[in-house]
Amino acid sequence: MNHYREIEGLPISMISERTKFTSTNTPVNPNQEFKHKKTGTTTVGVVGNGFVLLAADQQATMGNVVADEDAQKIYAITDYVALTISGGVGDALAIIRFLKAQAALYEVERGVKITPKAVASLLSNVLNGNRYYPFMFMPLIGGVNNKAELYEIDPVGSIADKKRYGVTGSGSDFAISILDADFKEAMNEDEALLLAVRAVMASKNRDIYTGGKTISAVIIDSQGYRQLDAKDVEKTISKVKINFAKPQKM
Repeated sequence: MNHYREIEGLPISMISERTKFTSTNTPVNPNQEFKHKKTGTTTVGVVGNGFVLLAADQQATMGNVVADEDAQKIYAITDYVALTISGGVGDALAIIRFLKAQAALYEVERGVKITPKAVASLLSNVLNGNRYYPFMFMPLIGGVNNKAELYEIDPVGSIADKKRYGVTGSGSDFAISILDADFKEAMNEDEALLLAVRAVMASKNRDIYTGGKTISAVIIDSQGYRQLDAKDVEKTISKVKINFAKPQKM
């Protein structure tokens, strides 16, 4: 088989041979209820001038209980591709391990790093192949391959190529209104961070499943993946004011 023929950025060999990724677990009692640790979350991606910025809150829940206020929701797949997680934590971490392994194998076989589009295509095939017993996982994938790229993927494998910004999680409705109103083309890093922080903060103030101690943010550009310093993020958070309507005094 020719490893160098491609469909949607992936060698045919990876599509045909390596997208079968299924869980060995099957439900014993379909009526039994389980409380899974999940990130009822808000994650945001913003396309800037030559870079992608990913940001997320840090709260994880188990049912109606806050299970973690310092949860990691942004993961590097390679030096130039990263993703955010929303949904079930166990499902997300299993998928991330799989993608990291496949990305490393891709680089060994072909001598080049896997592109953001190829990672999105591979993940789409995996999720669609498991659509009848799906992984509860809806990521944003961001990275750089000559230009900044951002993809939004749903639990059954649909891919949306986001040219400007994307958002996933339970707080999406609140975050998207900020992004719609204030996004502008060719933003610099400080502008993109401020916009992303404002979007996540809007969700933290209205969505009970979005929260945590602070906001995580990373940038992927031509130099690769880098985590933004927590102090810089906190300075940006301090500039953001969320105004709630207050009832007038009678």
